[in-house]
Amino acid sequence: MDWKSFAAEAAGGSLKYVLIMAAIIIPVMIMLELAREKKLLEKLAAKTGPVLKIFGMSPEASFPLLAGFIFGISYGAGVIIDSYRSGRITVKDMILVNIFLSVCHAVVEDTALFLALGASPLVIIAGRLAAAIIITYLASRSVFIRKYGEGAGG
Repeated sequence: MDWKSFAAEAAGGSLKYVLIMAAIIIPVMIMLELAREKKLLEKLAAKTGPVLKIFGMSPEASFPLLAGFIFGISYGAGVIIDSYRSGRITVKDMILVNIFLSVCHAVVEDTALFLALGASPLVIIAGRLAAAIIITYLASRSVFIRKYGEGAGG
């Protein structure tokens, strides 16, 4: 195969996958924007906050955790920074949220992309969620994390 044919085939294949990704990402982003406007994340955070006690986190850490979990690292980082600076979450909360999101973030978008490639959504979500829960739980029990205790944010 000559370089011209190779380049044409590579460009065609790349364009195909860019279009598939756009067909997935654009509707997902519209859905997420609608959820943001309807304040669905705030409502969900109020219900899931008590679960975070398992990790030694305050219920207030639920909102930034869910923001990153659903919307991704970029949006989640902004919410985490704002929550910490305003004193709504502690240093410990911030560290544990970041540990969780390092493993499991943007589950809607990522799962949709891998689904298009034939992956099982159950395996993707369950695997990432299980890993994030285990790693965050173990981290919450570490001496390093415990030393932050319940100190005030910001």
